[in-house]
Amino acid sequence: MTQRTFGVIGLAVMGENLALNVESRGFPIAVYNRTSAKTETFMAERAKNKDVKAAYSLEEFVQTLERPRKILVMVKAGKPVDAVIEQLKPLLDKGDMIIDGGNSLYEDTERRTRDLEATGLGFVGMGVSGGEEGALNGPSLMPGGTEAAYKELEPILTKIAAQVPDGPCVTYVGPGGAGHYVKMVHNGIEYGDMQLIAEAYDVMKNGLGLDHQQLHEVFAEWNTTDELNSFLIEITADIFKYIDPETNLPLVDLILDAAGQKGTGRWTIVSSLELGVPIPTMYAAVNARVMSAYKDERVAASKQLTGPTGKYDGDKQAFINKVRDALYCSKMCSYAQGMALLSRASAEFNFNLNLSECARIWKGGCIIRAGFLGKIQSAFIDNPNLPNLLLAPEFKQSILDRQEAWREVLAVSNNLGIPVPAFSASLDYFDSYRRARLPQNLTQAQRDYFGAHTYERTDKPRGEFMHTEWTQME
Repeated sequence: MTQRTFGVIGLAVMGENLALNVESRGFPIAVYNRTSAKTETFMAERAKNKDVKAAYSLEEFVQTLERPRKILVMVKAGKPVDAVIEQLKPLLDKGDMIIDGGNSLYEDTERRTRDLEATGLGFVGMGVSGGEEGALNGPSLMPGGTEAAYKELEPILTKIAAQVPDGPCVTYVGPGGAGHYVKMVHNGIEYGDMQLIAEAYDVMKNGLGLDHQQLHEVFAEWNTTDELNSFLIEITADIFKYIDPETNLPLVDLILDAAGQKGTGRWTIVSSLELGVPIPTMYAAVNARVMSAYKDERVAASKQLTGPTGKYDGDKQAFINKVRDALYCSKMCSYAQGMALLSRASAEFNFNLNLSECARIWKGGCIIRAGFLGKIQSAFIDNPNLPNLLLAPEFKQSILDRQEAWREVLAVSNNLGIPVPAFSASLDYFDSYRRARLPQNLTQAQRDYFGAHTYERTDKPRGEFMHTEWTQME
């Protein structure tokens, strides 16, 4: 058997699917899993009659690969990645490369890139989005790290990535942890998107009284529009029409309302705070998942804390259209926040990110793929230094045209007692960003009063800080 072009370590579903994707594009592969039984099952079932070579030790695995060796590691983020790297290092030669395709923290990827490059090895931290189906049929890939390693990998990655009219959904994102940083922010936007859709559902189900069939029809119709056509809207429409065979009830109504999270949303928030970039829609989305986990407390509280219980009594179809507009405006704010965070991180960490390319590679394969990403791509092509997506001419006018509907949806939701934290956070972001003056002049006065933190004045040059002995006026 000839030597293998590509190797995959870790045969959980994502690892298996990426391995089969690579093989299906004409690249012979080798696979290894710490548990031999898993490898044997994969070879006997999904890899049967395919150009796949199984190895049952890392030494055997490395020896089957042609040089420079290209090894994709698909194991749990954190210490397991470091453990695999340490086991591989003595077996590899200069010029060989390791790709971490998991959801690793970008700071870990920065460290690993520095350490491995110092030994003559290449390291690529690669965000992979698209779930199990995307991994098998074409994901969005966000590789960063050693640029020379990416050049070696490019012929393979461009073949296995999702394909859209303007190219494969992969690009060299930038050095160090750039790839995993972009994937982290992608996931933060995903959190925001999912929460906004959940809030639209809540308003229509509990505020308007729509049943599962009507909800299916609404989301299916929204998915045909330029504004909301997207993967998440598409699967939401599908979810509402699924009937549980055991109970003959809509399955979504039987699912416990306690959402999990794997860390990338939290990491995005921490990074935004460190860099001083507001991303309130994503904060609200993470907080909503945290609140949902308090299921038992919420059930107990619902028996003691009362609120509005009525339904919306106006024109339902007209209000559904307003919910659609509110969802679009809120999503635009969420994407604007994500792109602003990427811009600041690029400058802070010397990633040299191309924001139009980030939008382009999200157009296919990934979870947040959406029709309007082409417009986001164009906005940053037209103005690479665009400070905020809300200022791009098309998006600016779209929100200005829809903001009255947006505000009405929030007012009605509040009057009905339906929480819409991400809708509210998005509108607050818009209103804060559009105001020339905010009340933080009082905040600065308070800080100076109790802590002598100083302040700047509007009638003096910026950068000139002052302090007042406030109690002397008594």
